[in-house]
Amino acid sequence: MIVEMKNFIKITAISAMVMIAVSSCNEEYLERYPLTSISDGDFWKSSNDLKLYVNGLYSREDLLPSRTGFGTIGIYGLDADEGSDTQVWDGYNTRFNGEGIVPETGGGWNADAWLTLRRINYFMDHYPAVEALTSFDEVKQYVGEALFFRSLFYFNKLRSFGNLPWASTTLTATSDVLFESRLPRNQVVDSIMFDLDRAVEYLPAYSSYTGRVSRETAMALQARIALYEGTWEKYHDGTAFAAASNQSQKFLQKAADVAGALITLSESSGYPALDNVGVENGYRDLFNQSSYANSREVFFWRRYEVGVIATNWHRYSDAGAGRGITKSLIDSYLKADGTPVASGYDDSNLPKVVEGRDPRLIQTVHVTAQTMIYAQASPPRYFIAPQLEGAPEALCPTGYQLQKGHDYRWSAGRPAEQGTTGQIYFRFGETLLIYAEAKAELGAITQADLDRSINKLRDRVGMPHLTTGVAGDPTFEFADLPPVIQAIRRERKVELACEGFRNSDIMRWAAADELIAGKIPVGAKKAQWNNFNFEDYLPESTWDVARQNTFTTALDSYQTDAGGYIKPFGNRLNGGTEGFKFNLNRDYLLPIPSNELRLNTNLGQNPGW
Repeated sequence: MIVEMKNFIKITAISAMVMIAVSSCNEEYLERYPLTSISDGDFWKSSNDLKLYVNGLYSREDLLPSRTGFGTIGIYGLDADEGSDTQVWDGYNTRFNGEGIVPETGGGWNADAWLTLRRINYFMDHYPAVEALTSFDEVKQYVGEALFFRSLFYFNKLRSFGNLPWASTTLTATSDVLFESRLPRNQVVDSIMFDLDRAVEYLPAYSSYTGRVSRETAMALQARIALYEGTWEKYHDGTAFAAASNQSQKFLQKAADVAGALITLSESSGYPALDNVGVENGYRDLFNQSSYANSREVFFWRRYEVGVIATNWHRYSDAGAGRGITKSLIDSYLKADGTPVASGYDDSNLPKVVEGRDPRLIQTVHVTAQTMIYAQASPPRYFIAPQLEGAPEALCPTGYQLQKGHDYRWSAGRPAEQGTTGQIYFRFGETLLIYAEAKAELGAITQADLDRSINKLRDRVGMPHLTTGVAGDPTFEFADLPPVIQAIRRERKVELACEGFRNSDIMRWAAADELIAGKIPVGAKKAQWNNFNFEDYLPESTWDVARQNTFTTALDSYQTDAGGYIKPFGNRLNGGTEGFKFNLNRDYLLPIPSNELRLNTNLGQNPGW
């Protein structure tokens, strides 16, 4: 990292600020400012200068990915893209199969990968000049935003590499940190918690939509990171990935305290709160809005606008987007009476799968002739069968086709660069789950805790309440854990399905041995589409007649396991007979590139690489 760090520290503040102003295109975050003949000497003069600088952080892809490209569906494909047991894409995850290698350079550790941190720290070094001319009250919001983004940056690096160097000021070619060992992971998280404590203090509380980070957003991030670290240290203790000293209880308590404070705020003021409680299809419609400006649940989100910055999600979300939900996720949804489905339940076809189940299931996965594709089509267009045929980026490889995140309100798919469904980064539903999990991991969960967290989520969809006396269940995924922890994990799996959390959950729980290693993902029963006749669904869906031959041909190519379930990878994953070869002694973290290890021999390589 040293040579490349020496290169990027030569970037001047002027060029950095010009790059920010040019690259930022979300007008919610930008107020144009004259940048002719700008220099340090005349820039750091007003709070508007600070605002301009921080605006650039909102459009940094390594902080808040815009996910506007072709083939993407926002956050709703991340569980497949990053690797999980609940959602897959057409090609298997090579990291899960132990195929990773140590890169020569790059790999998330080169100069470009640390440039955002330099920009944040450059701000932290220079905002005092504005404070001296004005007051701390004038600058504190933007300091809070910078601290929020530094925390987010470091959390992303922590997830990938564990131990990290910590820099809170702009580096120079002779900065000691460039030559030192990485700090223990929980020391890094202590620094993140300190940054976020200050961010929470400095940021304004939410009052109306501004497009900027609020105090509640910083609290949501702090709770997320504290839970991650607390559970990582608890479940990796005694392994090669253990923290230098186990401080899991401290971080779990922090997660419970911060999430609990947000819940108390909700109970006293009505913000934050869950949206669409008791509303038909309210869970589905939480995820397909163009604007969350009036949402009480969504703390922070990205707005898209045609002609400014828009997405291509709806070119793919109606047809599978190359991703498919797995049987593992489907099996986790309880019955409508709150009891688990028994092993071997009737899943012979899609309508049977959702019959008498948690309403979130039919609001997450498409079901034959029961869920809408496009409401404004004439006649309205309903889902008939999963897109098993077509280009890899436009099909559903498992037969369980994702509905979550798809906006059905149009008459057809939007043209390129005209998608406007907002992208959610933080929502209160996650905070409720963090609170319940942290309290359970601390061994302090009460019925009152469940009632103000998990059971609020269940109330939204009319599900029976979870109790602390939940019985053991043979379908639980983690046989050695207390039933209440397992029930909370299952609730998290269902509530946050296909929102991009599952990979982190598997890693922090040290759960690849239970969920990934040796497992072959499967989807729906293939036989339900043998002799499937699209004409049975006429006249409402005459457009589907043309699919008959291509669908039948494609179906023939899908392989199944002994139970008749679709194997989305066929024989491409280890010949189709062996599951993932996740290396439990290595693959929980990514490797440090070889070049960086030569430049700084004190960095040390991650376990197993």
